[in-house]
Amino acid sequence: MRRFSDKHSMHTLNELNVTPLLDLAFVLLLIFMITTPLMENSTDLILPSGQKNGASVDPNSVINVSVFRDNKLMLNTEVIPLETLPARLAALHAAKPEVAVVVRSHKELPVQRLMEVLDAVKGAKITKVGLAKIAEGQ
Repeated sequence: MRRFSDKHSMHTLNELNVTPLLDLAFVLLLIFMITTPLMENSTDLILPSGQKNGASVDPNSVINVSVFRDNKLMLNTEVIPLETLPARLAALHAAKPEVAVVVRSHKELPVQRLMEVLDAVKGAKITKVGLAKIAEGQ
């Protein structure tokens, strides 16, 4: 009589081995945990928040930089060229280190022009910067 054994017979797997899938998931998790902080764009721009109890700035130390649609640039009430803006802001910052800048730009102004103004503010080592806006519907 012949004996039947399972040693040489072919049979299908009823279970799926999930160990390689878990290894892959943990490796991807580690990669994303490491690379996520590196993808953040950190700038020295302090944007105004919508909270009512935010840190207040002395109104006497605020400088308004207005950029109009026709690329006219005003420092408070004086029209100046963009080339002299960093030097003027640096002089104001040297005289009063707690100075803050509010950039007011026309809504149809190209982003490149706004970035040039913000680069000038950053070049003057001013860290308190805000962008002015009006509420919707006004």
